[in-house]
This record gives sequence, structure tokens and C-alpha cells, in this order.
Amino acid sequence: MTDAADQQTLPQLQVNAQYIKDLSFEVPGAPSIYGELASGSPEISVRVDLAAEPLQQNVFEVVLQLAIEAKIKDRTAFIVELSYGGVFSVNVPDEHVQPILLIECPRLLFPFARNIVAEITRDGGFPPMMLQPIDFVTLYRSRLEQMAQEQHGTA
Repeated sequence: MTDAADQQTLPQLQVNAQYIKDLSFEVPGAPSIYGELASGSPEISVRVDLAAEPLQQNVFEVVLQLAIEAKIKDRTAFIVELSYGGVFSVNVPDEHVQPILLIECPRLLFPFARNIVAEITRDGGFPPMMLQPIDFVTLYRSRLEQMAQEQHGTA
């Protein structure tokens, strides 16, 4: 059997494992910050990053990193930092591997990471933080544009 035939018989994308790689939840202003919640809604910032590493042939670790900070006026209400990982088998032509790793894999991980964030904020004494869906296609395209600009700047 040829490699092309092997690739056609294998699933294109398979989730082998999912896990919390790192999780941090902080409430630096507790307990007084809970009283300040009544004075207004917190201002929330969300930072998203992705990392993909090869583990073996056609097997990759993808890590979705979320950093969330909620502030009430100038005080930090809470900070959540979550690295949620998955191990994926990817059986597609080489030119499709990067988009699969940086679009499809995070898309599969996101609902689980979103649930963890909602539960940890609720368990921390706040209303559950429900992250809005992330457009990983736009994130991927902006990363490609940024890399292209960096290459043109150094060339």
C-alpha cells in the first residue's frame, strides 16, 4: 500500500487526549472585591494564544492558552490563566497540517476550555465567565499576516 492510500484509510483528524496542562485562578483583592461587584460590571480582557508541537510522525500536541483578567475600576477582580492541551493525530497532506493544527484542533478544544473557565470563575465566587466563541480562522490569518510582515521587515 502507498502512503497516499494509507492516508485515505486513516481518519484525517483524531483526538487522542485532552487535558489541563496548567491552570491558575487568582482573586488578589479578596474578600473586599466581592463587595465592589455591586458597584458595576467588571471590565474583562481576554488574550488567546496557540502552540503546536510535533510529538511523533503525524502526532501533535496543540495547546490553547487563555489569559483572562477582570477589573473593577482599577482593581483586579480575578485572573484566570489556562493552558488546555490536546494530542491529535493528523493525516492530511503536508500543506494542510498547519491550518488543521491552528484552526480545527483549537476549535475542538475551545468548548472544554470555555467550560473550565466558567466553572472556575463560578467556584471562585463570581458569576460564571462565559467566553464568546473564537474565530480561529481569523486568528490564523492574522498570524500569517504578522509573520509575513516580520519577514519583509527583516529581509
